[in-house]
Amino acid sequence: MKIGSTRIEMVIADVKAKIATVIYMPGTRLPSVRAAAKNHSFSPSTVVEAYERLQADGIIYSRPGAGFYVAESTPPLSLADIAPKLDRAVDPLWVSRQSLETSDNALKPGCGWLPPDWLYEEGMRRGLRSVAKGSASVMSEYATPLGLLELRQLLTRRMVGLGINAEPSQVMLTESGTQAIDLICRFLLTPGDTVVVDDPCYFNFHALLKAHRVKVVGVPYTSTGPDVDVFAAVLDEHKPRLYITNAAIHNPTGATLSPATAYKVLQLAQSAGLYIIEDDIFADFEVTPATRLAALDGLSQVFYIGSFSKTLSASLRCGYIAAPTAWVESLLDLKIATGFGGGQLAAAVVLSALTDSGYRKHMNAMHLRLAKARSQTLPRLAKLGIAPCLLPQAGMFLWCQLPDGNNAAELANACLAKGVLLAPGNVFSQAQNAENFMRFNVAQASDARIYEVLAESLD
Repeated sequence: MKIGSTRIEMVIADVKAKIATVIYMPGTRLPSVRAAAKNHSFSPSTVVEAYERLQADGIIYSRPGAGFYVAESTPPLSLADIAPKLDRAVDPLWVSRQSLETSDNALKPGCGWLPPDWLYEEGMRRGLRSVAKGSASVMSEYATPLGLLELRQLLTRRMVGLGINAEPSQVMLTESGTQAIDLICRFLLTPGDTVVVDDPCYFNFHALLKAHRVKVVGVPYTSTGPDVDVFAAVLDEHKPRLYITNAAIHNPTGATLSPATAYKVLQLAQSAGLYIIEDDIFADFEVTPATRLAALDGLSQVFYIGSFSKTLSASLRCGYIAAPTAWVESLLDLKIATGFGGGQLAAAVVLSALTDSGYRKHMNAMHLRLAKARSQTLPRLAKLGIAPCLLPQAGMFLWCQLPDGNNAAELANACLAKGVLLAPGNVFSQAQNAENFMRFNVAQASDARIYEVLAESLD
């Protein structure tokens, strides 16, 4: 591609991104050709060509002598067009597709889930048989808006063990943890709002927030939680509406939120009127329970969510939201508007599996299995010069730094061509400053071919 063409496309992408995120609203006057050229450090002719292409596509229009303006009717949202324009190896949507579309023969040390034979298959099969013998309505009718009462009651009992007090009426079942976050974002956010995320954070947070056309600001995540000083500065400067974070075991770093950091974060959030989504999808992987923001807050400004795709099954989609009482009715309305009543089958099978006598024994064995996998993976990575930034207390993830001179995106592309799917650091980073980092899933990292391919591909 010619350099001039690349620069033109950069200007076009910048305008489209600002329209998509409502920085440029319909009728907004674009920067003059001269101002845009100065901002981008490009020639005026480059900007003129970009504006003319945007005008030809009906995205902007010109007024003689007055400049260029955003058209009243803009094209449908395309997440791929929203800045920053990323290399496909660090594009969250592309990485998700590669994880889901690669063949069963591919090696996936970069994926975010357990191998099928690590899951509670026996309990799931018993649950399916039990539900099949029960009421036909469970297999044929819509669920009530809040979802299966018995499962919601079980969830509240489990929350008590984490210090979170909630009534079943505060818990709403969803189709997944992702749907839970999406519903809360629909409820709280309008295009142009600011959302805070950890840097690094779970990469689908970035993809989902693109769809809501909001501004995203990252806060560095440390071994004990978000950097409190930076968090305070971000709240003061950007006046964000929402903060999304992991509870218990952080993805991708494996870090654990300390009580001291949790208190400081919550104090800052309460003073700023900031809402929090606390995603606790890895709760059952914990050995020693960590501090929960929802417990400290009493479900006042914190929305506590979770699902069972990591411990039971990604195929049976079932998640939940524990919400402040005042917001439950509005969330129910959104759930009905976007998904109607939801299903009963998945919730009934999940309930059966969670209450099965073997589930706790299975998870205790899982803790030992993951600890063994970590102890085996770490020295194999160390031989290649790949070192973890911290040693997690639990969970499946290692957040690692590559040897000097290696770019994670380039390494991921090279390994993908050889059948090994990796998760390069910048796919998790809002600031795009993790090009020398990689997330490894120890449960998916036992095959010797992974290390052979890494050794061949590292500089």
